[in-house]
Amino acid sequence: MDLTRRELLASVGGVVAATALHRVEHAVPRGTVTAAQGAALPVKGDFAIPPGQTWLNNAFIHPVPIAAAEAVRRYLDTRTFREERRRSGDSLAAEVKAEFAALINARPSEISLVENTSTGENLVVNGLGIPSGTGNVVTDALHFEGSLVLYGELARRGLDVRLVRPREWRIELADLERVVDRGTRLVAVSQVSWYNGFEHDLKAVCDLAHAHGAYVYADVVQAVGNTPLDVQATGLDFCACSTFKWLMGDFGVGFLYVREGLLDTVVRRTAIGYQQADTELHYLPTDPPGETPVTWTLHRDASGHFEVGTFAQAAVNALSVSLPYLRRLGPANIRAYRQPLLRRLREEMPRLGFTPLTPPESTSALAVYMMRGAEQRFTDRLKAAKVSVSLYTDRIRIAPSIYNDLGDVDALLNALS
Repeated sequence: MDLTRRELLASVGGVVAATALHRVEHAVPRGTVTAAQGAALPVKGDFAIPPGQTWLNNAFIHPVPIAAAEAVRRYLDTRTFREERRRSGDSLAAEVKAEFAALINARPSEISLVENTSTGENLVVNGLGIPSGTGNVVTDALHFEGSLVLYGELARRGLDVRLVRPREWRIELADLERVVDRGTRLVAVSQVSWYNGFEHDLKAVCDLAHAHGAYVYADVVQAVGNTPLDVQATGLDFCACSTFKWLMGDFGVGFLYVREGLLDTVVRRTAIGYQQADTELHYLPTDPPGETPVTWTLHRDASGHFEVGTFAQAAVNALSVSLPYLRRLGPANIRAYRQPLLRRLREEMPRLGFTPLTPPESTSALAVYMMRGAEQRFTDRLKAAKVSVSLYTDRIRIAPSIYNDLGDVDALLNALS
């Protein structure tokens, strides 16, 4: 990832690394998570952010909770043989998939581990046979930039891709209605836009698409964990996310949800590996007899369709703590908690000369503002103040989380003023 281009960490100063494993032994007792005891937000004590640092860059990368970092340390102890491994990776992965399923009101059988959000979206697109098929795909200009590259490349190969552009930084349902038709195979959007925090009404999008026989994919990486998502209530067909953002995991593991009735009937396997099958060997005289060296039975759930091989065990161990933690806090409570912080930004940022790019009715965790030359003007100031946000050439993205408070927002405003 090119941090100098995509995400300028104005004052990284070790904030993300502050949850690194060498800090864990000085934190909460092993296995405890204070939010489990009903702690009110903010939960500053659950994170090891150094005093004087202000991290409002959670849409880029979220610090790992102390207890989750300790789970990773315990796992690494088994990899150095300092500690005996007590649980198999498969059983822990199954637990983590069940936790994520509960977070979005899905069935565990509908959840697969994937490497990241983009891998999940590609698996859906390829599984639908879209690259070589007919019909059209509808997306919008506030969808993730990598997704727009995906559909742009498919358009170069002849696919009919219909791109809806924002009006006043919103994607209007009426504009989607004008381009979705009986030839539409997939509508691909972000639940919350990485670019400006606009949030789709996923139920309305799904109702529109399904009325025309199309399916809906949502990139939920900027929503799940901080905003409620109910895949059954919305009717969502597919969604994917990485876990190093609001799920407080790490790079290398994400989730893909595929509605159960679509497996095999609509979405095909496009890659095959041992993780997807129960196998039996037929090599030795003592093995069961067989005409081939290996016989197998493919699993029929989402994991059996999309999990080709191994996955990042350290990240899975972190998620085994962070996902129950988030479920206990509750995405609805997390969304409600940040609203006063967002209101302060909406009131004060225009007074500093910034133009809002996030619609004022938005409740998402991303607040984005425009000012020409923002990166050049504010990089040194923010670094000196030890305040981290996502800073671009002409844009600033602020993303408060469960450990931030109005004091953190004021630290940012003071650095910008």
